Amino acid sequence: MHKPLTRQNRFDAGRQTTGMLELGVCYYPEQWPREKWDEDARRMVDLGLAWVRIGEFAWSHIEPQSGTFQWEWMDEAIEVLGCAGLKVILGTPTAAPPKWLVDRYPDILAVDARGVVRKFGARRHYCFSSRRYRVEAARITEAMVRRYGENPFVHAWQTDNEYGDHDTIHSYSDEAKHGFREWLAARYGTIEEMNRAWGTQFWSMHYNGFDAVDLPNNLVEEPTPTHLVDYFRFSSDQVKSFNKAQVDIIRRHSPGRPVTHNFMNQNTDFDHYTVGEDIDIASWDVYPLGGLINGRLSAEDKARYLRVGDPDQTAFNHDLYRAVGRGRVWVMEQQPGPVNWAAHNQSPADGMVRLWTWLAYAHGVDMVSYFRWRQAPFAQEQFHAGLLLPNSEVDQGYLEVAQVAEEMMCLPEGEMREKAEVAILLDYESRFATRALPQGQGYIASAIALDWYSAVARLGVDVDFIGQHSDLSGYRLVLAPDLVIPDASFVARLKASGAKALFGPRSGSKTRDMHIPADLPPGPLADLIDFRVTRVESLPEYHSEPVLYGNTSHPVTGWRELIRTSETVLATFEGEHRQGMPAIIGNERTRYVGTLPRGEFLSKLMGDTLGWADIKSLPDLGDLRLARRGNLHFAFNYGNASALVPASATAEFLVGGRELAPVGVAIWTEKP
Repeated sequence: MHKPLTRQNRFDAGRQTTGMLELGVCYYPEQWPREKWDEDARRMVDLGLAWVRIGEFAWSHIEPQSGTFQWEWMDEAIEVLGCAGLKVILGTPTAAPPKWLVDRYPDILAVDARGVVRKFGARRHYCFSSRRYRVEAARITEAMVRRYGENPFVHAWQTDNEYGDHDTIHSYSDEAKHGFREWLAARYGTIEEMNRAWGTQFWSMHYNGFDAVDLPNNLVEEPTPTHLVDYFRFSSDQVKSFNKAQVDIIRRHSPGRPVTHNFMNQNTDFDHYTVGEDIDIASWDVYPLGGLINGRLSAEDKARYLRVGDPDQTAFNHDLYRAVGRGRVWVMEQQPGPVNWAAHNQSPADGMVRLWTWLAYAHGVDMVSYFRWRQAPFAQEQFHAGLLLPNSEVDQGYLEVAQVAEEMMCLPEGEMREKAEVAILLDYESRFATRALPQGQGYIASAIALDWYSAVARLGVDVDFIGQHSDLSGYRLVLAPDLVIPDASFVARLKASGAKALFGPRSGSKTRDMHIPADLPPGPLADLIDFRVTRVESLPEYHSEPVLYGNTSHPVTGWRELIRTSETVLATFEGEHRQGMPAIIGNERTRYVGTLPRGEFLSKLMGDTLGWADIKSLPDLGDLRLARRGNLHFAFNYGNASALVPASATAEFLVGGRELAPVGVAIWTEKP
């Protein structure tokens, strides 16, 4: 199925069509001899690629010494790529400041939580709070955009690269301390107000002025959670302002070109929605096999999905970044083979690069770019596969991209992802809260949210993501697995929207000051459902509590809440400790879960919740996943056995067929 194709298509790389998949690649001309560039560009276009990203790590090649610019190689590279028919995405090079800059201004370097300076020698070696680095980042960005802002071959810009990679959002430098103190003064106005919010009467932590506040690292015990969450908020705001400074420069000198940033899988170190406010397209870097190794699944399931990845983690992020980009989302880096950075780096099953590409398109992605064109024979990423081997022979990923390029010709243009009936709420401040107060090693909010998403996806239902700022019109059901800090205005809009809502444990448990609400949790959510949480406990994995839901007892572990309520009790704890206490409660519009359902319990709960909201679903799909984009229906088989696609008898298959082999993709339309 994945043999080389007998012919290759040459695409009109300059066309821009609404709702049509385009393909691209990441390329580093500075890493290859000049004589390869023309051949590489021709082969890219022959493969069916339309976009090429360059420049995001090229600062020392552009400016090898302070004030000495060497633009000629980049001028020529852009010319070669553009004349071949490729649209260039130009990255600002600020993720890799050069050695001469670090030597001149060592205070641009970040400091880790132990107080150790993170030195030069890799990438992302800067502190977002460094005032000097902000000046230098703006300077190199302006120089680049002034030169290429109206170049006819430069069609889009990427700011920096992968904010948050290698734990680089949080810096504990003197510059960060200075910035944090200023941020606190602006937030609280008076030191008395900050002392109140932080609860500094506890443990004699009172401050006499903002200039006395230190960063929350290297303490004897944990800091007050408000101190820590404020530091997370400050760090998030630093990312937003750093990014916006570059976006503003690009907008001034390169009008009409969209701006993107490439976010990362499962990163919640900063508020992606707020960064997304300043860009035109959200993109993200897709590495499903590393995500599997580092992810939520059991060792048994990781072994089962070793070469295909978690069936839901990638789709989860496609849907999330579609929300961050306000409907516009790209994949800037798609894994084409084994990578080099995870604890283990297995090869994907033959066919998975193709599957991941069509999965992206099904979830609203308009452009998929592969990382990288050619595998590097030197430096840190020698084991990271490309579309080509280091000697320029084609690798497996190349063959699968060629197959996608052929299959694209079978699909109609103009099909767009429609608004879903179900929305999952992901709130970054709430994630900061559970990081500051996990109250147990087993509570991992990102894994819980992905479990909820997976349970819905297994029932064949499409999902959108929302924040508390989002428009709620059109949604029949809102799922909020971990809304720790609800905003009263969001609660009011949810109440007025007509949507039904299911809240997970800990929802409404903290105020914005990280205090327990005055009238106990769920704080503002009490306007939707009448209950109070009077006690919580985090339970070890070796202990489970039976919950009676319907006529079935389900074991749960990890989290349990003691709930006092006047609402209908839908499930009860049935163990020896406080038997018969509510585990799930609800009314006509709102339900609340006071524990962590998993497995069959979670699947049953989500199926019942969809039915309660009058949303059509399918029986459990197992290893099959479905998605819909306009009139196009998609099926993806993550299993090791063939599966039947739930298409009607009159469905017209454009790619694949009714019986779907392992690692298979089917695309079809249904007759009205």
